[in-house]
Order: sequence, then structure tokens, then C-alpha cells
Amino acid sequence: MARGGGGCCPPMDLMRSEAMQLVQVIIPTESAHLTVSYLGELGLLQLKDLNAEKSPFQRTYAAQIKRCGEMARKLRFFKEQMSKAGISTSTQLTEISLDFDDLEIKLGELEAELAEVNANNEKLQRTYNELLEYSTVLQKAGEFFYSAQRSAAAQQREMEANQSGDTSLESPLLEQDMLTDASKQVKLGSLSGLVPKEKAMAFERILFRATRGNIFLRQESIDEPVTDPVSGEKVAKNAFVVFYSGDRAKAKILKICDAFNANRYPFPDDVAKQLHTVREVSAKISELRVTIDMGLAHRDNILRSIASEFENWNRLANKEKSIYHTLNMLSVDVTKKCLVGEGWSPVFATTQIQDALQQATLDSKSQVGSIFQVLNTTESPPTYFRTNKFTSAFQEIVDAYGIAKYQEANPGVFTVVTFPFLFAVMFGDWGHGICLLVATLYLIIREKKLASQKLGDIMEMMFGGRYVIMMMALFSIYTGLIYNEFFSVPFELFGKSAYACRDPSCGDAATEGLLKVRRAYPFGVDPVWHGSRSELPFLNSLKMKMSILLGVAQMNLGIVISYFNAKFFRNSVNVWYQFIPQLIFLNSLFGYLSMLIIIKWCTGAKADLYHTMIYMFLSPTDELGENQLFPGQKLVQLVLLVLALVSVPWMLIPKPFFLKREHERRHQGQQYAMLQTADDSVVADLGDHGDSNHHEEFEFSEVFVHQLIHTIEFVLGAVSNTASYLRLWALSLAHSELSSVFYDKVLLLAWGYNNILIRIVGIAIFIAATVGVLLVMETLSAFLHALRLHWVEFQNKFYEGDGYKFAPFSFDLISEEED
Repeated sequence: MARGGGGCCPPMDLMRSEAMQLVQVIIPTESAHLTVSYLGELGLLQLKDLNAEKSPFQRTYAAQIKRCGEMARKLRFFKEQMSKAGISTSTQLTEISLDFDDLEIKLGELEAELAEVNANNEKLQRTYNELLEYSTVLQKAGEFFYSAQRSAAAQQREMEANQSGDTSLESPLLEQDMLTDASKQVKLGSLSGLVPKEKAMAFERILFRATRGNIFLRQESIDEPVTDPVSGEKVAKNAFVVFYSGDRAKAKILKICDAFNANRYPFPDDVAKQLHTVREVSAKISELRVTIDMGLAHRDNILRSIASEFENWNRLANKEKSIYHTLNMLSVDVTKKCLVGEGWSPVFATTQIQDALQQATLDSKSQVGSIFQVLNTTESPPTYFRTNKFTSAFQEIVDAYGIAKYQEANPGVFTVVTFPFLFAVMFGDWGHGICLLVATLYLIIREKKLASQKLGDIMEMMFGGRYVIMMMALFSIYTGLIYNEFFSVPFELFGKSAYACRDPSCGDAATEGLLKVRRAYPFGVDPVWHGSRSELPFLNSLKMKMSILLGVAQMNLGIVISYFNAKFFRNSVNVWYQFIPQLIFLNSLFGYLSMLIIIKWCTGAKADLYHTMIYMFLSPTDELGENQLFPGQKLVQLVLLVLALVSVPWMLIPKPFFLKREHERRHQGQQYAMLQTADDSVVADLGDHGDSNHHEEFEFSEVFVHQLIHTIEFVLGAVSNTASYLRLWALSLAHSELSSVFYDKVLLLAWGYNNILIRIVGIAIFIAATVGVLLVMETLSAFLHALRLHWVEFQNKFYEGDGYKFAPFSFDLISEEED
């Protein structure tokens, strides 16, 4: 596959983005739908919107998209109904024979049937709830009247007993008249029903005021909440009976009942009629319960039939909507017989796209085939990397910072190794690494099952980065073996310690009491250092110097990658006036420091490297004395210092003048002629400062200030970035000390007690602290710090990250977005 630009870059699939091309497709109208469908299944063509100036309603296929939206509404309605009924959809996707029109008709029929069933069920349920309330009212009102009748009968018997003799002088005259004349007795009316309990007091107060107290109200609370016929919700209510006199009082009571949402029900005065009504209501309740159950069973059958095909219908509806949305991006030819589209595709996909176009022509039985042609353009193509399930997570880490410019070197290639390694430098403990590995192996082994499930936000992130965590765990085991730490405990895994005590009293004194009795420990840190008084100074020095070595190495890698970028884009300016001075400046200072660290390790010298580096600038001509590590070091330092000072104006001055000269050469002769020998990236740099209407103008001051900012940023960044890598030392030390504290002060302390309960509590606290602090918080902390080192310290040496991602029309991507 042609990469364009030259063979200077390593032959890696991820090193450069895929070569892209701008293509044009001309599709006959009769085969347009099938063609776009095949292109969506292929997923290798990113179409442009050629109708951006048109509103959605002015586009060719606006009516079809409206139909798709209506189908989506019906499917959402079905999903809500299934969710309420507790019916789950089938996750198996199968081929369906329905086309778009047939599916639209079927969904309409099912919606109408389901709406009718729901409406009938709602009516029946409302009637059922009303009958339940009526039954409650009959029961409570019957108790009212029964108690009133018993009280009246008792009073009647008492009055008859009192009046069996002569009428006494104390007997009320009115009462005697009423007993003797039935026409003078007042006939009272009654209303019964249910009122919400929370409104009962206000209901009683308003009734009393509206009728001036000329009523008798009796209320009683219902033990269980009843289902309100109107709202369908459980509501606590009171049963009431109101006795009144006169039509005016009745009219007022009816209005008040309506205002308080009090449901009224008739209550017969005759006891026989009451019993008949009770039996009749009970029979109706039983009949309605059976009818409602049958209606619900019928509705569930409909929903189950929908659930078995729901995912297929939903996929088809979304697929059709995406097809018509894509068709709306194509421009209609003046003859209205074909559609014209433009878009980006990888070069390797040319044959596949042509085959898809040809197959769509055959399947649609079109008389005219589709036309595919490559267009020439100066527009920057999108960036497309072909990743797999292992590399995709690492590429996402890079893309979160910025999408790579078209075919610039991709940091994702190196991130696969450097990211988990730098994480492990801060997290080095092979016991903790094994815990991480076990957790991520569970995700990897069950990835097929977990991929089809709905996971939480945090779990979804962990599952997506399972291979990143696996690499982090493996490298943590490796660095843990180097640090010789297993939950902060050292082991003699690779042989005996090289040191032994000179006498029995040297056990915990210091390393001065140790004698070297055998060859150096073959791999990692000698276990004798752990627990000694000199452990912290020794490990501090080791990890700090190792952090500087790793940082300088990674920053040099970034500068070297910038060279490959410059060569690939044929930008000799960046090679001579950016790559070379940057490499000289960084290595004249910190490369030299790294060399001194290695020499000191190899020779065992006691030179003070801080003093050496400081006085390299303050007093470069002074004698080094005991800080001299090799012959001629003073001369070397003078040469490196001069090179570092020269590299700063080397970065700053020549490039703006070269860009100015190149601009003048471009506009000699023809105004818009482009010199064939001009560097591609120089032209791009000039394009940033030139304007199509004022192409003769060249803002030299702006270019110079821009270059000055870049130079200052690199010079200061070389110091600050090197210091930033000391976070590797700091976090590694913090992780080791925390692990040691939890082991010594929790586990061993609890184990020292001869009490099983204390030991169990100590083990539980140790496990909780290890998991919560070291395996969760420390993992997150080391991850974020490794992320920063890659984004800021490493990628700023070469990575522009101002591209845009290749987003092809693909049914697979659409289904992922929906999930």
C-alpha cells in the first residue's frame, strides 16, 4: 500500500494513518437506496454533506425520514409497554423478510391494536376501581345507617316507655305534635362517597360553612388505601355520609364534592335494596376481574410477539433512517435521474467500494451502473487507523488528547509499551500486579458475555480498557520483581543475598555492618536493603536517577519521531532548524546528566552530581576536583555548554527568514503558482500566515514571535519536563511506603496479638486498605500521572494532534452509538 512521502518510517500499520482519497460516486436514482445500504454495510466511505445550505425539510428524502421518525416513535411506545409489563426483548438478531413499507404497515396495525386493548383495559380498570369504591361505600354507609337505626329504635322504645302514662308537664310540645302528626316530620336527603383523607378536614369545614351548619356529616377512615378510578394511584380516603335538607343544600354539597374530588355513590334507603345492591356490585366485580385478566393476557401475548422481533424491527428502522439521512447528503443531478456524492475513503478500500457499487446495480436491476472516480484535492483528509480490540484502547488514550494530523507519526504505537511501563514504575509491586492481572483476566475471559450486557459507567470503562489494565499488571509484576516487593515484603527469588552480617549485632544497624560474601544479586534489588536503616536513602537515590534516565530517553524518542515526521512530509526546515538544535540542547544538558548517572553507577564514585551540573553553568572553567568522573570532563562540559547556548538561536532565528524567502519565491512570476520543489510543510506553514485575498502580505513579525514562543517553550520545557519525570520516583516511593505501613502497622501488629478476633479484624482492615487505597486509588493516581507524562512531556515534542477522525457511514457504528 502506498504511503506517500518516502520509506523513512518503520513499516507499522499504526505508525501512519491509512492513505486516504477524495472520491466521487454518481448513483442512478433507482439503485440509490440499495447502493447506500451496501456502502453502510461496508463502512469504509465517509460522505460529505453536499446540501448543507438546505434545511432538513427542503431535502429530497425528508418525507421518508419523517416516516422513519414515526416508526421510531411506535417502537419506543412498544418498548415502554413491554417495560411496564415486565417483558424483555430478545437479543438474537435474525434476518427479516419485511421491507420498509411492510414494516411500516405492520407497526401501524400493532400500535392500533395495542392502543385499543389498552383503552379497553383502562375503561374496565376504571369501572373496576369504581365498583371497589362503591363496595367500600356500601359497607361503611351500611354501618352508619345500621348504627343510626339501632340508636333510633332505642330512643323510640325509651320515648314510648316514657309516654305509656299520662303526658307529663315536662314533655316537649313539639315532640308530642310530631309523634301525633306524621306530616310535620322533616324528610332528610343523604349523599355518600369517598374523599381523600388529606382533604377530609377542609371538606368538612367548607360543608359546614356553605350550609350554615344545616347538615349532618359522618366520616370514617378506610384502613387500606384504595385505587382512585381517575388517577389509577393508591390514595388514602375517608368514607362519608352527608345528611341535608332541601335542594339548595344538595346543590351546594354536589359542587363542594366536585371541588374536593370526592367520588359520590348512591346508597338506597331500604335495607332490602341495600342487600341487593351489595350482591349486584360483588357479582360485577368478579366478572370484571375475569374480563380484565383476559384483556391483560391478550395484551401480554401481543407484547411477547412484538418482543421476539423488536430488536430486528428496531435495527431495520434505524438502518432505513440512516440510509435516507445519507441520501439527503447527496446532491441531485440536474436531470434528477442520478445522485452525486463526495467523500473520503481509504485507498485500500477502492476495490471493495467498486464491488459494492457493482453489486447494488445488479441487485436493483438498474440499466445504468454507478460511477466511481478519485478527485484531486488540497483539502486535508481525515485520519484513520485500523485497530483491533487490543490496540483500540491505547489509540483512544492518544485520541483523547487530539486526533493525529493526516499521516503524522502516531504515538499510539509507542504508547502500547511505554504507557503501561511508566505506570508500572510508579506501581511496582508484583503482589499488587498479580491482583490487577487476576481482575483483568476475568474481564478478558468473559469478554464475549460482558460485551453483550449493559454495564455501569465505571465498569464500562474498565471493560473497554481491559487490555491496557492487563499490560499495566504485567509490567507491574516485572517492576515489582525488580524492586523485590510483594505487598512490601522482599523475597530471595533469584538467589541468596550478596551480603551477610559481619557479626550478630549488625542485624538492624546499618549496611556498614554487612560484608559482601558472594556475587551481586542477579535480578533486581537485593532483599537485604529492605528493612535496613539505609533502605530509604538507597531506594530514593536509585529511583530518582532511574526516573531521570527514563524521562530523558522518552523525550529523546519524541524528538527522534519529529525527525521521521519531517522526513515523511519532506520538510527539511524542521530537520535542520528544529530537530537538530532540539536534540543538541536536550542532550547537552540532560543527556550529559544521564551519562554521568550511568558512569557513577558503573564506577561507584562518590561525585556530587548536583554540584557538577550547577557549577557547569555558574563556573564552567573551575576545576572539578573530587567530582570528576572521567578524564577530560571539564573540556566536555565546556563544549556541551557552548552547544546548548548555540542551539537556542539556531532554533529561533533561521526558520522565520527561510519561510520569508520561500514565500517570496512562491510569488515570483505567477501569483498563485506553486513551486514544485517547495517543501510540503513549508507551504503549509506559509498557508497559515497568508490570505487568499492578500497573498503578497507576509507578517514576518508574527512568524518570528510564533517561533520565539516555540523556542522558549522548548528550552523551559526541557527543564520542567525532566523535573516532571521525577513523579515516577515520588509515586513509586509513596506506593512502597504505603504498602509497608499497611503490612507492618496493620497486619503484623494485629498478628502479634494472641486473639483470634483481633487477628480477623486486622486481616480485614489490611485487605480493605490494600484494595481501596493501593489497588484502586493508587492505580488511578499512577494511571493519571502516566497519562500526563505521555500527553505533555512526550507528545509535545512531535505530535500536533490537529486532525479529524475518519467517521465512515457504517451500520455497525450506528448500532454502537445506540447501545
